[in-house]
Amino acid sequence: MHQVNAPLERNDRIAEETYLMRVAASEIAGSVLPGQFVMVRLAGTDAPLIGRALAVYDVVADAEGTPKWIDLVYLRKGTFTTSLAAATLGTSVTLWGPLGNGFSNRPCDHLIMASGGIGQTPMLLLGREALGTQAFGAPARENGWAKRVEFIYGARRAGLLAGVDDFRKSVSEVTLCTDDGSAGQSKLVPDLLAERLAGISSDETVRVATCGPEIMMEKVAQVCEAAKIDCQVSMETPMACGIGICFSCVAQVRQEGPMEWDYKRTCVEGPIFDSHQICW
Repeated sequence: MHQVNAPLERNDRIAEETYLMRVAASEIAGSVLPGQFVMVRLAGTDAPLIGRALAVYDVVADAEGTPKWIDLVYLRKGTFTTSLAAATLGTSVTLWGPLGNGFSNRPCDHLIMASGGIGQTPMLLLGREALGTQAFGAPARENGWAKRVEFIYGARRAGLLAGVDDFRKSVSEVTLCTDDGSAGQSKLVPDLLAERLAGISSDETVRVATCGPEIMMEKVAQVCEAAKIDCQVSMETPMACGIGICFSCVAQVRQEGPMEWDYKRTCVEGPIFDSHQICW
């Protein structure tokens, strides 16, 4: 884990109430794995006192190809993110990370990333690693482990869809859906995923990665269980410390032994879990 104090170099609105911030954090950029996160605070302030967990959305390299910046995407919602959205370029922020585990790089023929709401944030790096266009970690772990990567992304309405062009440039196929039909198909992410899985050849190895509202991830997990498809979920349990001390981010996780389940810290044992482990 590294702690970095750096000025905001970008802080742009990219969708309704959704912002992208960029900071120079080469230590984090050079070691992060897809699915990991950082804790963020506005430097020199104590309101709010604790940091907020944000998934690393993108890693940006300098002219020599060395990872230097990280991009974080956040939804303006509470006290901290409202203050962050109002921060001007040059405002100092404090980051520590990368934290948690990352998505598995188990090989497959077809990776489907299913996201809802702000759940697209951990997926961009995963798609690029899977197709072999970028490598992540220190040392870099194996990439190019999928032949095809599809991104299914849903939101309540078109204005809330963020980063779509980034995914269209990075993965094989992007399918959008909205509750009101204002963009893409008027369907829910789990229903669209079920249709995709029903049409896949039996000799094709498929994996699913999902992040978004918990009810959406639960239904995605049910779809994958019915289809006997490997699925990983990125849990978005609220966190206070990010390093496993406060036990505020626990989730019920199934385990072997006399105790059928136990509480696991999302910040340390997660945020990525195999979907069958979660007690929804």
